[in-house]
Amino acid sequence: MTEIFAKAEVDRRTLLRRAAAVGLMATPAVGMLSACVGGGDDDKTQDQATGTKSAENPLGIDPKAGVEIIIFNGGLGTAYATDVDTPLFNKKWPDAKIKYSTTEQISTVVQPRINAGNPPDMINNSGSNLMDFGAIVKAGQAADLTDLFAAPSWDVSGKTVAETLVPGAVEQGSYDGKPFAMNYSFTVFGLWFNKKLFDSKGWKNPTTWAEFTALCDQIKAAGVTPFGYAGANASYYMVRALLTSAAKIGTEQALKDIDNLKPGAWTADPIKQAAQAWGEIGNKYINKTFLGLKHTEVQLQQNQDKLAFYPCGSWLENEQAKDTPPTFEYAVQAYPSVTASDKLPATAINAAAGEIYFAAAKGANPQGGKEYIRAMLSKEAALGFTKLTKSLTVVAGAADGQTISPGLTSANDVLGKAGKDVFMGYLFDTWYKKLDDESRAAVNDLMFKGGDAQKFCDRMETASQKVAKDSSVTKFTRS
Repeated sequence: MTEIFAKAEVDRRTLLRRAAAVGLMATPAVGMLSACVGGGDDDKTQDQATGTKSAENPLGIDPKAGVEIIIFNGGLGTAYATDVDTPLFNKKWPDAKIKYSTTEQISTVVQPRINAGNPPDMINNSGSNLMDFGAIVKAGQAADLTDLFAAPSWDVSGKTVAETLVPGAVEQGSYDGKPFAMNYSFTVFGLWFNKKLFDSKGWKNPTTWAEFTALCDQIKAAGVTPFGYAGANASYYMVRALLTSAAKIGTEQALKDIDNLKPGAWTADPIKQAAQAWGEIGNKYINKTFLGLKHTEVQLQQNQDKLAFYPCGSWLENEQAKDTPPTFEYAVQAYPSVTASDKLPATAINAAAGEIYFAAAKGANPQGGKEYIRAMLSKEAALGFTKLTKSLTVVAGAADGQTISPGLTSANDVLGKAGKDVFMGYLFDTWYKKLDDESRAAVNDLMFKGGDAQKFCDRMETASQKVAKDSSVTKFTRS
């Protein structure tokens, strides 16, 4: 089971970025809306179940109407739906029978039903065969979730659903200011290390760049590579590390400018300062042979205590489960502050939600679909999901006090310390492939080949403006 999940996590890294890109597009361009999706004023909508709104029934569902859900059967499995969410829903609404199905081919199974006007009420849009959600929204097939997020939390007294979620969770599923998706699973990015090794050596986690480089010197003197990543296929891990530092220096606006192809975005001070700092780490503390290695090869070296710090997301622990010895305990820390005047604190982190769930606007029971999502966003359901999948959710604090696995516990702790200083990151890597490819090559040159910060910034600025001036490339914006 662990190996299956670990393999699936490789694909989920791309899906997390794709889900984030879908969620934050301000206005989907025509090129993204080419999927065959029914919609429009002439469409016939089937009779829909409705009930009376009340304090106990804030979404006004028909308590006796069935709710049809379809769940993607992938790396997260489906037990959270059958063993946690559905029993929780039926405990409150015993007469509302859940019609459940699962598939590995969401688009193949669900798209024809959407086009025919009889979609399931709640859909988990995920996997390599996921539907173009921009097209779904554009065609009016996704229900507006405003009332869901404004409804009282399922099990947190005195708070709305929205108020129980991590910062940005509602916005990430919004289009033109209206929420249409709930992105459920949550990945924390940072510097991963072996807590047992650090404790045994007395190595203290750094919060400033001076502390970081001083610790790297100690680690290097102990015969361990201080920092590294795989240049062959995981250079985007380093792009994320560098741009996370840039966002901490100049706020997430620096990354929004990059996404929006703003002239001068890549040569702005926050990017240059981050590139300068990380370039020096590459020059002094990285193993140059890592340039030709794949991610699992470098991660194995970390498991063998040949490498101290590794930049990655919280899927790492599961991905390496079969190779992690008893002497290794995964933990993560936020990237240290680069300057004394960083605009975000040292505790600020980059984290992103993925795994889209939505209610079908033209289903037989869209309000029932929303109510099912409200149940999923309870603390009880979120904790159950985390225990089964070893993945955090967007429900803030749902895993607090729980020891599910060392890495997940650490990620949850880092998330709690960040508080409101959690930012989603960038989207250019999903929007503009050529720019993404260039960033991977440029960061490898910076880190492995002695490239300087100015050269990195100028190279990326040139690539960015080339994309901006290319009329054949569909452009996207974020605010």
